Amino acid sequence: MSGGYLALKQSKLIGVQTPVNLHETLKIGVYPQLILEVIMKTKFILTLILTVLASACGNDNEPVETTLEQSKPVQETTADMQTVAYEITSQALHERIKTISSDYLEGRKPATSGGKKTVDLLVSEFEKIGLQAALDNSYKQKVPLVEIIANPATSLNISRDDDSNSYAYKDEMVVWTKRVSESISLKDSEVVFVGYGIVAPEYGWNDYEGIDVTGKTVLILVNDPGYATQDPEMFKGNSMTYYGRWTYKYEEAARQGAAMALVIHETAPAAYPWSVVESSWVGSQFDLVAEDKNMSRSAVEGWISQKTTGSIMKQAGYDYSEIKAMALKENFQAFSLHSKASIEFDNTLKESTSYNVIGILPGAQRPDEYLVYMAHWDHFGTNPSIESDDKIYNGALDNASGVAALLELAKAFTQKPTAPDRSIVFLAVTAEEYGLHGSRYYAENPVYPLQNTVAGINIDGLNIIGRTNDIAVVGQGMSELEQYLVEETAKQNRIVVAEAFPEKGYYYRSDHFNLAKYGVPMLYTDGGVDSVEHGSEWGLNKSREYVEQHYHQPSDEYDPDWDLSGALEDVQLYFEIGQRIANGSEWPEWNEKSEFKAIRDKSRAN
Repeated sequence: MSGGYLALKQSKLIGVQTPVNLHETLKIGVYPQLILEVIMKTKFILTLILTVLASACGNDNEPVETTLEQSKPVQETTADMQTVAYEITSQALHERIKTISSDYLEGRKPATSGGKKTVDLLVSEFEKIGLQAALDNSYKQKVPLVEIIANPATSLNISRDDDSNSYAYKDEMVVWTKRVSESISLKDSEVVFVGYGIVAPEYGWNDYEGIDVTGKTVLILVNDPGYATQDPEMFKGNSMTYYGRWTYKYEEAARQGAAMALVIHETAPAAYPWSVVESSWVGSQFDLVAEDKNMSRSAVEGWISQKTTGSIMKQAGYDYSEIKAMALKENFQAFSLHSKASIEFDNTLKESTSYNVIGILPGAQRPDEYLVYMAHWDHFGTNPSIESDDKIYNGALDNASGVAALLELAKAFTQKPTAPDRSIVFLAVTAEEYGLHGSRYYAENPVYPLQNTVAGINIDGLNIIGRTNDIAVVGQGMSELEQYLVEETAKQNRIVVAEAFPEKGYYYRSDHFNLAKYGVPMLYTDGGVDSVEHGSEWGLNKSREYVEQHYHQPSDEYDPDWDLSGALEDVQLYFEIGQRIANGSEWPEWNEKSEFKAIRDKSRAN
């Protein structure tokens, strides 16, 4: 969430603010040909000029002053009238969020009727805005997906000697498979505790050293040792690294040959409660269609609750708190619990196609260099099985608000009087909620070369709490784009701060990450929390309230009482930063310590 305040009125023009005088008009980029266009197309201005000329003829020494009201372009209703700039307002954002999060779109789940309606809506909006289609006269990039639905009538059995315990699906554990297989069966797989499940040579860390987990079940702590110790010298301290993300842990377990990988859920280090696991990993799971049908993945992936973990450890003769502490020691070595895990479940398989929606505003000077704005359009659809009258996951904040900003930015750029020097790509991606699959597909199959993509801005949720004095950069210290943000934010009398919850690893949890992995510098912000009206504690509580009560829940619904004045200021920042990049010649760089710098340097060298 973000905010702050401007010394401008709330209803402001993006890129072309209401000018106080000609100097201000020129400073913000309204060129003489624009003034000529206003003269030719605005009756009021023409009348004003004639009046001024007449007055000047009558008295050469009498000065003529042009007032603020006189310099405003008059809005005409005729079909051929073109406005000289587009005014983004909080009301425009409200209207778009309301539409995109409406029940009509059925929760925007990919490869459903609601997903199709959403894609059709976006294509229609891109056309109306005036963006060019990105692919052979089409705005739609096919994203081949496989939908895998695990039968919930299953349980996880853990046995040791003659003692056997079963754990229920959803309440005590949630499992799935990425393998395109109609059934999964795992019997008597040895259970191994592998600590954080990390192999990180740059940190001198290898939890799998000295043990072979091929065919075994691994239990993995969530997050990373830096968060657990709060030691700034260990990993990145409180700030999560990619090694702390569940996605990495499943990937590494598969590389190590594990048959089943179970991440231990704890609310604080995971960054969300168990209810999010229930809503996000129960039911349909999507993945990209791979040539090997994902057989290189572990047969079973999943989460187990902290209570379940405590039970498993107690059965094996261990105390969970004690072995957690063991996992932080330099001499820690993964070890067997001498327990056996068994599970089997059937899957419903469905291969389908969803779509990224892509439009472009071609550059006038360097059209083969690209700036990308991106936002994911998908959410979780409907769930008839939940015990609630509201069974639609509308995803108003997540991410109807981001798509609303994407559309408004596109409209603002296309209605500027001159084209940008570089091309601007507007990318609405699918299947983010199911593992960032749409952005991953674009990164692996880019429409526009990533080595020629100068930078990108990802929008995943807008500020709904009003103006704040700050805006948070997610992944502080990643790239030079942060300096762009600092400079533009200062013009709003606001400051840039580190994200409020760096331990949650948000930089690795949204679509920009897939482009960053290919070297494209990406800016991702979170709304500020220092509310102008209520202060920072109130703002932090509002952020926590959303995560705990509404994140990935049917209650994430549009509210007409949302205060989007802060969102409006953040969208202004996105515009101004994008305008600098699109009309500049600089190539923002990753900072020296970024894990993505070497990738970028190599791609640019080639």
